[in-house]
Amino acid sequence: MKANIFTLTSPIHNKTKLEEQTKLFVGQIQEQLNEVELEVLGDDFSKYGTADLDLIYVRTGGTEGIFLKTINEYSNIKSKKIYLLTNGKSNSLAASMEILSYLRQNGLQGEIIHGSERYIADRIVTLAAITCAKRNLMDKNIGIIGQPSDWLISSEVNPDAIKDKLGMNVINIPMDELLSEIHKHDYPISARKRLKACPSDYFVGALEIYGALTRLKKKYELSGLTIRCFDLLTTVHNTGCLALALLNQEGIPSSCEGDVPALLSMMIAQQLTSQTGFQANPAKINPETGELLFAHCTVPLNMINNYQYDTHFESGIGVALHGVLPTGEATLFKVSGKLDRAFVESVSLTANQYEQDLCRTQVILKAPTSSAKYFLNNPIGNHHVILNGNYKNLLECFFESLSE
Repeated sequence: MKANIFTLTSPIHNKTKLEEQTKLFVGQIQEQLNEVELEVLGDDFSKYGTADLDLIYVRTGGTEGIFLKTINEYSNIKSKKIYLLTNGKSNSLAASMEILSYLRQNGLQGEIIHGSERYIADRIVTLAAITCAKRNLMDKNIGIIGQPSDWLISSEVNPDAIKDKLGMNVINIPMDELLSEIHKHDYPISARKRLKACPSDYFVGALEIYGALTRLKKKYELSGLTIRCFDLLTTVHNTGCLALALLNQEGIPSSCEGDVPALLSMMIAQQLTSQTGFQANPAKINPETGELLFAHCTVPLNMINNYQYDTHFESGIGVALHGVLPTGEATLFKVSGKLDRAFVESVSLTANQYEQDLCRTQVILKAPTSSAKYFLNNPIGNHHVILNGNYKNLLECFFESLSE
């Protein structure tokens, strides 16, 4: 990732001294950065908007008028949020505050980035990652195969909001088209080689569902998909659990039950963190301790240390996965279908379990006790996405950026 730094400087200040200060200041920030390359372009704003992130470095006071002249000359600066970088020397913070106040008064978005080199570097990484994620999501197609399951009564989606806020296109694909592909009884042999041998008679059928989904993915140029998978129980007497585990392993976010909000959560998280998400729903919550039990019958194969096959829980047929996830830091994440709400929480994945009366992959999370209030009073549907690692700040910042 790359960040361009443009400068604002009052002409009454010593130029040589300022250049030395700039080199030192930017160099100290760059030392804290592994993911982002900084380039100082001075007061030539012609390349504004060409990098992953643009920063306007307010080097001195008395630059408010220069800023006003600059944004009138380069109108593209006003097209997105403006980030003002300052080290606080030579009244630069005061000037930055005056500029930010002007932006707010005129309906424009802005932020002052000021603090220690470590804080500034962390903020730059976050902002650059958000910009990259938005760019990578732009114009991507997501497929809804069938319709959302009948029980997802609160998981309404708004395709216009998805297009407006994420730039993604929603494509509705009839269930009959998937069934037609499944009846071709074809799948990539390479998929079978990636898996443990399975004695179940359902195994080949589960791979044929995977083959059908891969062909639809290619046909519609899908970057993510969700499937009304319970319909497969009665039509082909199998489940999509194994197919979704394979697709997620390949970097194609794929959710169960036609749950589009879960799919959006998985896609956003993947672009921001490069992590695959595990879609699961709470089975038990302890409000007094913050312990949460989540379970589902599929899990991305690249998230787990080991796995074994089982049947689909509710139906007792097909091929489901009991996976063992690594313990340690994790994140719970969910956005609403209208992208107007989000839940993000840092948790610890403390244990895996295997009980027969639950969906097959089962994990125990330790969360702040306040999380119980969210789940029991105002949840965003039932499914949530579990990520390995702590990404709370990054995900929260991304969601906040959707309203800017």
